[in-house]
Amino acid sequence: MRIGELADQAGTSARTLRYYEEHGLLSARRTANGYREYGEDDLRLVREIRSLLEIGFSLEETRPFVECLRSGHASGAQCPGSVAVLGRKLADLDASIGRLVEIRRRVSLELEENA
Repeated sequence: MRIGELADQAGTSARTLRYYEEHGLLSARRTANGYREYGEDDLRLVREIRSLLEIGFSLEETRPFVECLRSGHASGAQCPGSVAVLGRKLADLDASIGRLVEIRRRVSLELEENA
């Protein structure tokens, strides 16, 4: 499929796909006339990238998941590199939640003291 078709099926833009390509997350095959050609595996990669970006991963953090899928795994989270990224993200989330709970406690105390 061509870049426009891939963009439509993945729910993104051709510009975004070219951006992923520039960052080495997606690679297109070129036809004789220079058009980018993609397959179903590329659609799977783009969907994985978009899914991870939607839940707060950076573009660079998606790289181990993409590499895992490219190596033939059923899930991008089945390789040591992606498991490590998941662990770091979970630790970051836990730390953020801890900070928010503390902030909430302090705001609640202020509210009670000034009520």
